[in-house]
Amino acid sequence: MKPAILLLLLATILPSIPAQVLATVLPSGPAQPPDWKPVEKIDSYAISGQTAPELYASIGERGPLIGKDVVGKKVRVIAHTNFKLTWTRDYRPEGGACVLKTARPKLIITYTLPKPAGPLPTELQKRWDAFAAGLAAHEKVHGGQIIDMVQKIEALSVGFTVANDPGCKKIRTELTTRLSELSQAQRQASRDFDRVEFGPGGNLQQLVLGFVNGD
Repeated sequence: MKPAILLLLLATILPSIPAQVLATVLPSGPAQPPDWKPVEKIDSYAISGQTAPELYASIGERGPLIGKDVVGKKVRVIAHTNFKLTWTRDYRPEGGACVLKTARPKLIITYTLPKPAGPLPTELQKRWDAFAAGLAAHEKVHGGQIIDMVQKIEALSVGFTVANDPGCKKIRTELTTRLSELSQAQRQASRDFDRVEFGPGGNLQQLVLGFVNGD
């Protein structure tokens, strides 16, 4: 039995946070290892069923509702990755200019994944474990994209300077403009990744079909 629909596994959803929190222009050269670590959490939503098609149907009924489609209707997804990013920044005036001396992030990444509410038959549990591991691995790629973005923000931000800004006001506007560029790049990379994963023969397409059909 083939699934009636193939749910979209969403690319990263950005939370509603101020634009200055998000991103900046990609720096040249490799990013340096950060002296901070992200906090990664897993949230689960309960599904039910005693067969693979039943479990997948439950995902279709209970998966997170996020974003909107072309007609403005919220989209239900299998899993998604979200994050909260805040910064501690130290702006200092120097000789009429303003310099961003330090920029330290606090990054919390949350992966939302389905989880059966009760025990499963042994063979189904094995199939579910493989399916769940594939979903988690996919979402971890989105998490890695977010971490990479934050590292690039940090690399460019530290030492960022704006001339003729003794009150350190123009630098914030300039930084916000650059941040939005990297934010958009991260979003696009996330969408492109999902497009390949759910495209013909893609890893996630095969994962879903294999789970439901028992391939």
